[in-house]
Amino acid sequence: MSLVSSIESVAVVGGGFMGAGIAEAVAVAGLPVVVREIDEAAVAAARERIDRSLLRALKGGKLDPTEVDACRERITLTTELHAVASADLVVEAVPENEQLKVEVMRAIGVAARADAVIASNTSSIPIAQLAQAVEHPERVVGLHFFSPVPVMRLVEVVVALDTAPDTVAAARAFAQQIGKQPIETKDRSGFIVNMLLVPYLMAAVRMFEEGFASREDIDTGMQLGCGHPMGPLTLCDFIGLDVLYAVCDSLYDEFKRDEYAPPPLLRRMIASGRLGRKSGRGFYEYGP
Repeated sequence: MSLVSSIESVAVVGGGFMGAGIAEAVAVAGLPVVVREIDEAAVAAARERIDRSLLRALKGGKLDPTEVDACRERITLTTELHAVASADLVVEAVPENEQLKVEVMRAIGVAARADAVIASNTSSIPIAQLAQAVEHPERVVGLHFFSPVPVMRLVEVVVALDTAPDTVAAARAFAQQIGKQPIETKDRSGFIVNMLLVPYLMAAVRMFEEGFASREDIDTGMQLGCGHPMGPLTLCDFIGLDVLYAVCDSLYDEFKRDEYAPPPLLRRMIASGRLGRKSGRGFYEYGP
């Protein structure tokens, strides 16, 4: 089976924080992109996310008004899944729920062109599990972007057992085309970054949970002692505690190592609606 020779158009299924960011990065790079959401309310929310981010880029001097208008014109938002059929690359970017992602990947596999590359933006779910929902799993690859996508340059290219070399080459070339730095990893839960990052973050949560040190001192220690741009508890809030919990679950399920197990405090905070920045409250308090 032959794949597209180059990525000239993109579709993103899911217009949340990550999906909207991927769409923006693609549009800024000059490619047309379709964003598919589940209903009109979700479409409106995705449009608002993209507009807010473009305005930040405008105020920050990263884009001029003409470039912002051009980016908006390159982005099409829709509720119709068949709109992805024109894309050379379709990226799944729905919430980090395995059953949901499998269902969405199955639908993408039916709607996408036979020669299109299909990618998942999962942060922890093995690509092999998602690829089996798609006919011709050799065209499925992981493209794990980092938040916020318009700013963060890294993309993990995740190679599953069935992923074809041409698919990997196309994914790497696409990442570079939109100004990102690809790194390649085998298909294990957590890939490279989260496999290394999660034990560090969970150690900080346990330290705070046990009353060993204050949240401020834990964060300041890693900022000033290790040169990190933000402390681990602030980073947890930035990522989202619900997202972190899902990643922990996936890592622990695969490796059965204690350092990947989410601490009880994390479960209690999620149950209380304290999800981090996006809910206004996590380890710290945030404005509306």
